[in-house]
Amino acid sequence: MAGRRKEDPAAKAVLDGWELVRGHPLFAPLAVEPAPVREDDGIVPHDGWAVVDSNGVVRVSPGRRGQPGEWAWVFAHLLLHLGMEHHKGPADLARQSACDAVVHRFLATLRFGSCPIPHPAGFPAGDEITLAGRWRETGVPPGWIGCGVAGSGPCVTRADRPAWGTPIDFAERFAAGLTAAVTAAVDVAGGARETMTSAAVRQPPWMLARSWFIASYPLLAAVVSTLTVVADAELARGWDIAIAAVSATAGELYVNPHAQLSADEWRFVIAHEALHAALAHHARVGGRDPVLFNIACDFVINGWLVEMGVGSLPDGGLHDPRFTGQSAEEAYDLIAREARRYRKLATLRGRSGGDLLAEGLPRRVDPVAGVDLDGLLRRGLLAGLDLHIAAGRGTLPAALVQEIRALAHPPIAWDIALARWFDEHFPALDRIRSYSRLSRRSAATPDIPRPGHRLPEEPVIRRTFGVVLDTSWSMPTELVGKALGAIASYAAARDVPAARVVFCDAAPYDAGYLSPDDIAGRVRIKGRGGTVLQPAIDLLARAKDFPADGPVLIITDGACDPLRVRREHAYLIPGGASLPFTARGPVFRIT
Repeated sequence: MAGRRKEDPAAKAVLDGWELVRGHPLFAPLAVEPAPVREDDGIVPHDGWAVVDSNGVVRVSPGRRGQPGEWAWVFAHLLLHLGMEHHKGPADLARQSACDAVVHRFLATLRFGSCPIPHPAGFPAGDEITLAGRWRETGVPPGWIGCGVAGSGPCVTRADRPAWGTPIDFAERFAAGLTAAVTAAVDVAGGARETMTSAAVRQPPWMLARSWFIASYPLLAAVVSTLTVVADAELARGWDIAIAAVSATAGELYVNPHAQLSADEWRFVIAHEALHAALAHHARVGGRDPVLFNIACDFVINGWLVEMGVGSLPDGGLHDPRFTGQSAEEAYDLIAREARRYRKLATLRGRSGGDLLAEGLPRRVDPVAGVDLDGLLRRGLLAGLDLHIAAGRGTLPAALVQEIRALAHPPIAWDIALARWFDEHFPALDRIRSYSRLSRRSAATPDIPRPGHRLPEEPVIRRTFGVVLDTSWSMPTELVGKALGAIASYAAARDVPAARVVFCDAAPYDAGYLSPDDIAGRVRIKGRGGTVLQPAIDLLARAKDFPADGPVLIITDGACDPLRVRREHAYLIPGGASLPFTARGPVFRIT
């Protein structure tokens, strides 16, 4: 009985190397043959490894032994010659060596296979045309003579005629391979592939949508890559997340893995939540109703995405052309007029609440601390806008571009905003020059009198303001100190001699008119009971010694009943607090 024929290890190494080349996205379009051909008729030079003809047929030296990685490098070298169209130029030694050097340099950068051809340690600069011209004048360096895989002969030979009737455009195939290689590299970075040569791992549709933004949509690529996608069915059920939600504070995007959406709908959802986080909607709620503001943001974002054609709006998504071109704040003002009707609408989270979460959901692994996620998301969206415009990826809605550009300017600090409020109500007084008060700066010439400056005579009652201070137990002591210190300094800087201060918790305590010094450090706070501020507002309204047009500053932590203030007023509240009503005056958040 005849024995079983043994497999030729040399031939197997050749085939294994060819499969490595065909499995790489860059070289796969160039590898037109199913397998290289081993020849015995001397087509390959005795000192060479292999050659390729202009039809893409690879012939291998039958006596050459090598490892699969070495054969993969040899085949990649030959295919790159075709892709770079090195077979279409002159065949002198200088150009042949220059083409081999350029391919060597490309493969060294790509780090593909194992190079079996000795060559100098460094690579010459310039393309093959530049190198060939230089080496024709100076001579080819000895280390680069015969450095191709065909030994002393050319790596590419000319075929007599096209094998299939039409010549193959290897340059076009090479361009397609480069595109596929870049896509594969992005997939590796995004987790869609394990390696460049591995097949794409089947991922859930929301992760494929995320990878699509990273690879193909520069506007949101950096933002989407910054957010961590959390797909947990138990977590989604516990927090009533029907489709998705986002927390910019935690840098996490939550999806319900049981949501049945198409690939285009998942792209829309990912973009929707990414814009929520990047545009800092969580920090722009202010004293507004959080659910209604979330709905207003949804209308605005969905309008942009529909206009840009990013994915498909899921069934039941909020979209109304009425809000086209408006900001979230402007849309909220319209929605608040019909609050009862709009509260019945559902966001991507569902009817249980907004998809814009103030804090991250409970996680088994705590997020890394110490990262300014707001700043990272903001910079990512700004950079994405510049890339989107530079690449000519299409026109963006003007309102979206305006909001993104606004992210480049940080918000005004609360104390600066408060100072501007003081400037509006208490413009600087023009000082009067008068000889009744001589200038003290004329000491060098005391015999020459010079006028000094004095403030105009103005009744104190006309240049004053009221302060209603919430002294309930919930008010942080630090907040009270910062607020009173800022008020005292601005009052003194704007020549306000005194302010009417009223402490209030369960009942008002009228402290009368206090100078800036008394407000800053020597005032004794009374109360520290419950919180009912309306009596303090009414006290100032009835006070005969307080001007009818005097503005009022209300300092509270937000834990109070709705207030009715019929004069100019403003609120000072903690940074993370909100008022339980729609404020009609400016709100300054102390940080």
